[in-house]
This record gives sequence, structure tokens and C-alpha cells, in this order.
Amino acid sequence: MIVLKASQDKVLSALQSVAGIVERRHTLPILANVLIRKMGSQIQLTTSDLEIQIRTTAELDGDDGNFTTTVGARKLIDILRSMPSDQSVSLESSQNKLILKGGKSRFTLQTLPAEDFPLVQEAANFGPSFSVPQKTLKELLSQVSFAMAVHDIRYYLNGILFVAEGKQLSLVATDGHRLAFSSATLDVEVPRQEVILPRKTVLEMQRLLSDKEGAIEMQFAGNQAKFSFEGMEFVTKLVEGKFPDYNRVIPKNHKNIITLGRAPLLASLQRTAILTSEKFKGVRLNIEPGTLRVASNNAEQEEAVDELDIDYGGDAIEIGFNVTYLIDALANMNQDMVKIELADSNSSALLTIPDDAAFKYVVMPMRI
Repeated sequence: MIVLKASQDKVLSALQSVAGIVERRHTLPILANVLIRKMGSQIQLTTSDLEIQIRTTAELDGDDGNFTTTVGARKLIDILRSMPSDQSVSLESSQNKLILKGGKSRFTLQTLPAEDFPLVQEAANFGPSFSVPQKTLKELLSQVSFAMAVHDIRYYLNGILFVAEGKQLSLVATDGHRLAFSSATLDVEVPRQEVILPRKTVLEMQRLLSDKEGAIEMQFAGNQAKFSFEGMEFVTKLVEGKFPDYNRVIPKNHKNIITLGRAPLLASLQRTAILTSEKFKGVRLNIEPGTLRVASNNAEQEEAVDELDIDYGGDAIEIGFNVTYLIDALANMNQDMVKIELADSNSSALLTIPDDAAFKYVVMPMRI
């Protein structure tokens, strides 16, 4: 039976959209496979790692009739990648094996039974669905995801908090040293829902989302979130735990405010970061009326100093930061100007976008 027949680029793109979560080595061998379900001319491709499940439906011609099997996802992708993109390829089933043909090439692949594939059990009661344009969610994720923790024992920090309430969707990430907050307006009013998406889910979503205006629909349950967009369905387990109260972390009423160009500040920090040591990424910011001085040094007694002219008439402040934390925030913003609010050398700084309350970034100072 010919399971599918289409151009290499069409088959490869459908497979790649679901294969990001597939690990090459797994305790359950079948989790290295993609579940192929043929329903007439439609092919449904599903992958799972027991916590995340991704499914896409594509029109890939073949014989009439229904058919299901599972086959190694990475192997299939590696073979397809080695073929020309305009080449027609076909996948045929034959006695527990799949035969992939393209041009004069032929590959016979071992399969595992579809009934052994562990599908994620979907939650029975999802909350009300709401949607935002894909482009909006992609921007929100890029504005906060860099602040997620990596392998923190406070496991609830290894992800992003999604809060939907009224007509607002807010995303928050923190690793305990810095916190990023970003929000967007929803079309519909929703009751308050709060979930923590795991780090792997966030990275996969960022890979899959495009800059299109097309909507992505979201639904949250007690232990699951579901996203639907462009013929794809993405179901993920949530991180259990209580996320810190981010409203208490965001400083209010800092009296010293500097507004300056984002690009010049980023370039200055990148220059001075060259002479910080690997272990100790500290830079000193000296802020005085009219001048911002950025300085760093290292164990070899080398020193970098960079100055920027600023429009500022507040207190003179000397404050230290991990330069990576500042660079991360500035590199993930695309606005021309950035506003920095400070109280003194021991209080955390607040970075925002002038005239835009949708983005806030808090960074703790460090002793230098």
C-alpha cells in the first residue's frame, strides 16, 4: 500500500514540525518513532515524549484506505534531508516495514505497532479557549524566555508562567536573579487562569511559531495546556508548583530615571563584557548627570571603560550588574529606546520600554 506520495520538501516539513521533541535515545524505543495515521488522502503525524505530544495533519497523496504504523522519526528525516527538495518521494507499507523511495534510491525501514504508541491522555475539562495572533505569542515568548531558570531545584522556575485574566495574557519568567514580564491584549474576556509551561515546551513552541498573523488557540486544564494552530495540535503537561508573586518583585516609584538608545547601550555593554572573566561577569555602571560610564576588569588586571552621554539630572549612582543579564534583555527587545529606573546601588533596577507598560524587566544588582 502506498501510504503517501509527495515532494520531498512537503513530507520533510510535515515531519520536522512534529519531530523536535523526539529524543534519539529513549528508555521506551517506540518514543523515538513518529506515529503515522493515514485517513484517505490525509496523513496525521504524532510524536510524544510522554509529557508533550505534537500532532499535525497534512494532505499527502497515496492509495485510498486507512493505515497506521510507527517508524523512526530521526532516521526518516535524515534520509529525506539527503534527497533533492523537488524530488517526488513515496512511502509504501510491506510486512511490518516501510519502504521509502525517491528517484533511484530505496530505503527499507523497520516499524513498531501503532497500538503500542503511548498517546498523551488529554485532560477531560479544559478551561475556556482564547486566542492571540501567532506573531504576538512568538514576541511575548522571546521577550521573557531568556530569563527562565535552567535545571533549578526550584523546578517551578524552569519554565514560563502564563496568566490569562480578563482581556489580558501575561507571561513571566525568572531565575531568581532577574525577572521578565510581558503582556498582550485578548479579544475575549476569560476567567483568571494560571499555568506554568515547562522549559522544553517553551523552546519547542518558539521553534514552531511563525511571524504570521494567524491565530493560535489556547486552552488550559489543571495539569495540561493545549495549543492549536495551522493544522497542528500541541498538548503539554504543566509544571506543578507555586510561582513567586511577580508583582511584589517589580519595583514601583524608583526616582532616578534614564531614557537612552537601546542599541548604543547594548553595544557599550558588549564591548566592556569582553574584559569580564568567565566566572565573574560583573560590570560597573556609574551614573552621573549627563554621563553613563560602563566599566569592567578581570583577574589579569585588564580594564575596559566606555562612556555614553545621557539626558539625566538625578542622583549619582554606582551599581554593579551581571552583564549577561543586561545584554539578554536588550538583545531580545526591538525598540529604539529603553528606560532604566533606579533607586540606589543596592536595589534592583527596572528596564522598560518608554510609553509601553506591556514589558518589564527586573535585574538584581551584584557586589563588585
